[in-house]
Amino acid sequence: MCECNIYLTFCCCYRKLAGRTLFITGASRGIGKAIALKAAQDGANVVIAAKTADPHPKLPGTIYTAAKEIEAVGGKALPCVVDVRDEGAVRTAVQNAVAKFGGIDIVINNASAISLTPTEQTDMKRYDLMHQINTRGTFLVSKECIPYLRKSNHAHILNISPPLNMAPHWFSNHVAYTMAKYGMSMCVLGMAKEFESANIAVNALWPRTAIHTAAMEMLTGKESDQFSRKPDIMADAAYAILSKEPRAVTGKFLIDDEVLKAEGITDMKQYACVPENADKLMPDFFLDVEPEKLVEFAAEGSHAASLKKPAAAAGGKIEGLFLKIESLLSEEIVRKTGAVYEFKVKGDEAGTWFADLKNGTGKVGKGNPPATADAVLTMDSKHFFDMFTGKLKPANAFMTGKLKISGDLQKAMKLEKLMGGLKSKL
Repeated sequence: MCECNIYLTFCCCYRKLAGRTLFITGASRGIGKAIALKAAQDGANVVIAAKTADPHPKLPGTIYTAAKEIEAVGGKALPCVVDVRDEGAVRTAVQNAVAKFGGIDIVINNASAISLTPTEQTDMKRYDLMHQINTRGTFLVSKECIPYLRKSNHAHILNISPPLNMAPHWFSNHVAYTMAKYGMSMCVLGMAKEFESANIAVNALWPRTAIHTAAMEMLTGKESDQFSRKPDIMADAAYAILSKEPRAVTGKFLIDDEVLKAEGITDMKQYACVPENADKLMPDFFLDVEPEKLVEFAAEGSHAASLKKPAAAAGGKIEGLFLKIESLLSEEIVRKTGAVYEFKVKGDEAGTWFADLKNGTGKVGKGNPPATADAVLTMDSKHFFDMFTGKLKPANAFMTGKLKISGDLQKAMKLEKLMGGLKSKL
């Protein structure tokens, strides 16, 4: 039990996490920070355990800016530079937290690494990173905090990880990532039972839909908010779970909107980044959704149903599509894109095409690219035309396994701007 026991007793009915100490990994931005701010509004103590001490060139926020935000809403903050792969750094952060706040009541394992690549395109450095951060990091942080959780009368571990869905399609497109993420969930399964007698609740929380964060935007493009919810929904769901007595809920794999509905919150529109798209959001991974449905859902989230055409309408149009792309090329497009692409089209219109958007005024055509491709994109022809005409977002197609990318993922996603231009001209 942390300090401020009298204050806790007085405030518990009004501020359920007042005086509690939360150790949150990856709390400098995104879902982790949203949960931290929600708890801080109750007057909680928050240990921000994350790597970002200096500003990231592409992602906003550091452990120090997060600390200021936490303190601004009424919480107390301890920013700690922590790489969850580093046993010594984790142990030091835990010891510093105990020294400052008197104990640890709640652990949130939020830090995670992602690479949605198939087996042959997953280099072992990336494989190791995902497993060391996701599975090993979660195990390590939990292990180091458990001695202090045993002393708390409100001990919780909450992993931001999915239900253990064994449907093969959640493995086939990115088995390395799935293994690493499911490792976090297996910690829930094992530790919930292991520490049941110690009255330590261990649960998992996962979003129903895509959640818009700076990291998600960097991965999928600036328009990812169109089909996503805000991190607030995960923060509110986490708060509901962490406010309960540990014995009340443990060993559960919980979904954010289901948690909130059980609390009487039925208006999910408030969490949509774009309220008019509240019923057209992209489902997250690892839920009971078939891949085909996922792609269609994502496309609906970005475009009105009236824009859809039967798949057969794309038949025989790929050559014409590349002719249209060629007519739109300019030095400005080449300057902004700066990449060479190879397209391996499967299905009815199988063939190899290229787009050189790096040299001169650009060039497209059939066959292999004149220079080494920065990114190779593989896709069935029935989806290819829809993607280039704006009816299916590349990010959605990629995340659901309909588009395979090898090479530079960030350069591949730059094609989205070109596709946006094509949409109004085809």
